[in-house]
Amino acid sequence: MFPALYVAAGGMTAQQLNLDNIANNLANISTVGFRQRRIQFEDLVYQNLVVPGSAATQQTTMPTGLQIGLGARTAASEILQTQGEYTNTGNPLDLTIQGQGFFQVLLPTGQIAYTRAGAFQLNEQRNIVTADGNPLDPPITIPSDALTISIGTDGTVSVTEPGSQQAQQVGTIQLALFPNSAGLQSIGQNLFIPTTSSGAPITGTPGGNEGLGTVQQGMLEQSNVNVVDQFVAMIETQRAYEANSRVVQSADQMLQQLNQLAP
Repeated sequence: MFPALYVAAGGMTAQQLNLDNIANNLANISTVGFRQRRIQFEDLVYQNLVVPGSAATQQTTMPTGLQIGLGARTAASEILQTQGEYTNTGNPLDLTIQGQGFFQVLLPTGQIAYTRAGAFQLNEQRNIVTADGNPLDPPITIPSDALTISIGTDGTVSVTEPGSQQAQQVGTIQLALFPNSAGLQSIGQNLFIPTTSSGAPITGTPGGNEGLGTVQQGMLEQSNVNVVDQFVAMIETQRAYEANSRVVQSADQMLQQLNQLAP
């Protein structure tokens, strides 16, 4: 059997996964704080018909050898942590991080998750929560009689109450940073959880010495997906899939001709 059939089939499978990833990126164009992924490929093992450097004669060696590759596969999907565009909303609970870092939210399981999506709201206890009801960690509660909410670039949350001339501080937003943010695991709902590859989180005050970014109130960070780049990648993927399918057809035609030669 021709190895080309299996090599081309593997290439088609790899390109299909690449198209699935592109589709997910495009589907999340309007998702606040979304981070696009990029598929990385790698070649498979090689069939060494002539090993490079093997002896050609007693005095000479093969300069290149003869190696036939056995195809490609998808090796990883890298999270691209480039900054998305800002949108000015004017909502006091819409926050964005200018620079590096993630908001910390507490899941119902007690685990801490991380997000770049800063579209926060208040729940029935007046706690600042995500759209799914997960509270910030550490938690911040806004008094029921608060007239205004002010959030500084260092994460300080202050409110003004009736009869008070000065703002009262009610909490501070903490951010987290990872040695390798590309190694975070996506769990949906705009959330990430740490892995061994990402390393342990480094938490601190926004704009602090840890390299954390600052918090901007009344703004949202949009998805970092570039539509033009994704459409170009989709065309390249389609053509690569088509080329691999042509290899399957060619190998099939060659096998057909061999069968016709049989007595």
